[in-house]
Amino acid sequence: MIRVAWTLARFDVLLPSEYYDRYPTSLQATHTVLSLIAKRKRGRSVGERLAKALERLGPAYVKVGQFLATRPDMIGVTVAQELGRLKDRLPPFARTVALDTINAELGGTEELFAGISEAMAAASIAQVHQAIVPRQGVVAIKVMRPRIEKKMAKEMAALRFLAQAIEFFSPRSRRLEPVQFIDTVKAATERELDLRLEAGAAAEFREVAEKDGYLSVPEIDWSRSSKRVMTLDWIDGVPLTDSRALDKAGADRSELAIKITRGFLAAALDYGFFHADMHEGNLMYGKDGKLWIVDFGIMGRIGHKERRYLAEILYGFLRRDYRRVAEVHQEAGYVPEKFTVEEFAQALRAIGEPIFGKTADSISMSRLLLQLFDVTHMFGMHLRPELVLLQKTMVQVEGVARGLDPKHDMWTAARPIVERWVERELGAEAIAKRAIDEVGHGLGALRRLPHTLIALEAAARKVSTEAPREERKWYQMPAFWLGLVGGALIMFVFGPRSVEREVVQPTPEPARIEQPVAPPVATAPIPPAVEEAQETTGAADTEAETATPEAQP
Repeated sequence: MIRVAWTLARFDVLLPSEYYDRYPTSLQATHTVLSLIAKRKRGRSVGERLAKALERLGPAYVKVGQFLATRPDMIGVTVAQELGRLKDRLPPFARTVALDTINAELGGTEELFAGISEAMAAASIAQVHQAIVPRQGVVAIKVMRPRIEKKMAKEMAALRFLAQAIEFFSPRSRRLEPVQFIDTVKAATERELDLRLEAGAAAEFREVAEKDGYLSVPEIDWSRSSKRVMTLDWIDGVPLTDSRALDKAGADRSELAIKITRGFLAAALDYGFFHADMHEGNLMYGKDGKLWIVDFGIMGRIGHKERRYLAEILYGFLRRDYRRVAEVHQEAGYVPEKFTVEEFAQALRAIGEPIFGKTADSISMSRLLLQLFDVTHMFGMHLRPELVLLQKTMVQVEGVARGLDPKHDMWTAARPIVERWVERELGAEAIAKRAIDEVGHGLGALRRLPHTLIALEAAARKVSTEAPREERKWYQMPAFWLGLVGGALIMFVFGPRSVEREVVQPTPEPARIEQPVAPPVATAPIPPAVEEAQETTGAADTEAETATPEAQP
């Protein structure tokens, strides 16, 4: 954590100078000290400096930066947009190290590959080489970085400690669930560290994507894949990060944006399984005219209930039925019960109406997101850990589609997918199907009823034959006597000591002449100055009496 703090301070993102006026006096003094070690370059914004610092810190922090890019409610809209450019590109490790890993995992390279190139692309966890397989053609080999597992575990433990400290010292941050956020990142990253799981995810997603045809997935070579090595088809195409190459290849940007939006929603709604890292670097426009997607380390799943909530929310926005959207939020438990449906529907209307039917280039996304986060804060909505990856990918998809086509209308692109799902899952046929399923479950429960009754009868017989357990009184509890003895010992050891005092014979006082007591006389209030003078005179008289008692009358 000291290393992290030092790096963030060097890049002036621990206490950024841009927010100096908002700091209290104590933090302003701390910022002045930190500015002595900061190395800022002019022209760089907070988000750009933070991205550089995260790249310097290591792979786990790069992953956290990618996730933070989807949480403008935590770091601000502008910083989140700048972190969105963090595409996980790092310097490659040596080819000889990659060959050693392949030999150790697959038992040799000469018989499996005719040749292996230098690294073609390098990320925080693995890098990709091009190779030739006899009688098969060109393939891509993904090789894990050396000792990446230990490094990621150590860095994730430090990040979780930091999240716990944030929650402890900042009660306002608990609504954003920073610890659960880090746990979600950690779980996704741990799955990414086993390339066998990534290969399985790629094979499953290939089956899902082929049914709609919006996205294409390369095929896995299982005979040349293991835990730290994965082999798959080489895709010859242009990554979406290269805008000039896309135009040169004759790509239809508007069509690509629609494919990305519909491909994501179709997979998420219809199958509950989606690619959760859909940035431009993982999407390629192939020479065959298809939109290819790669890198299946981070995949997301949502259950049928969450898919129904998502579809109904989107469908309600499409129909401008804000009351139904608010009811779905209440049913899902996203909004505390102390708020009424009408109140939340009114807030949703304030968000939906200004953007309905408008294209992306006419909408201020920063203003929209700030308004949305104000509403979630107003209604006390917590982060839903099971929806983190889904929310992350939705923001990514919208950003990629808008980058391809500034006039892309996500509502229009999503409408056929959402309406198809709603018709299939919430229409008359779906209701009849669910009724049949519920009848089947009821018949199954009836078939199990005799066995349940027999089990209940056996349990009741066992209870009736056993002697009733006698409840112990408070004075029969061992804990009571242990506490009593322990308390006595503590009092004996640490209690107050008895002090023997000397018996002092009282000294006889000299006899005094009793003065007659005068009856009370009503007096007027004494002014403060006179009263102070009387007190001074009285004090002097007292001293005189003490010094010369024989002079008294």
